[in-house]
Amino acid sequence: MSAANSWNPELYEARHSFVWQLGEGAIDLLDPKRGEKILDLGCGPGQLTQKIAERGADVTGLDASPEMIGQARQNYPKLRFVLEDAARMQFDGEFDAVFSNAALHWMLDALAVARAVARALRHNGRLVAELGGRGNIAQIEHAIATVAARYHGVAAPKNRTFYPSVGEYASLLESCGLEVRMAQLFDRPTLLQGSEGMKNWIRQFKWYYYDSLAGERADEALRETVDLLRPSLFRDGEWYADYRRLRIVAVKV
Repeated sequence: MSAANSWNPELYEARHSFVWQLGEGAIDLLDPKRGEKILDLGCGPGQLTQKIAERGADVTGLDASPEMIGQARQNYPKLRFVLEDAARMQFDGEFDAVFSNAALHWMLDALAVARAVARALRHNGRLVAELGGRGNIAQIEHAIATVAARYHGVAAPKNRTFYPSVGEYASLLESCGLEVRMAQLFDRPTLLQGSEGMKNWIRQFKWYYYDSLAGERADEALRETVDLLRPSLFRDGEWYADYRRLRIVAVKV
């Protein structure tokens, strides 16, 4: 996650537990072994770092958000957590595997991150990752952009996420010496918690579109965004996010 992002760990844990709950499937794909050294890249508040540790691996969590690292250290004081920008990390052949869930799409210098991951892995070490893929939250982003154009005009904030296609991301990894063994792009409509699920999701993950607006105008813009999404993403009394995920397994050759 970008160091420029300001996260709310309490909201994240209270309302967005699906992030790490759905990520547990990627841990099965990782299949951590006892004694393996594993880096959890973009670890957030540490729930999946702990899950990896429970499999017997020697795991390190890394995140660029001071708020998230602080929460992770509070949640799991026996585990090691590092505050660092993934694009600048200096690990050298230390890890049997790098794992990442719902984090790589926040890291806009994707090439620098891939190079750092390759450098961190031992020969035949593996990267197992799940991130937002091409078309992820397309309906949400369209609604946000539509409203932002009215409220911000030409000064609307730039998007801070990177949702690659299979070919785009596989090519990037292979240019860094990581041989892609599996790549899968799939739709995963995701249930959001509560009657204000979409509002809370936007506040957590797309806050930067609204922060520069005065209080009442920010509330108005957020309300208009949610209203635009209601016909398509509010079904049977529940909110859904139109997620598309990219799962990748690559090996350092």
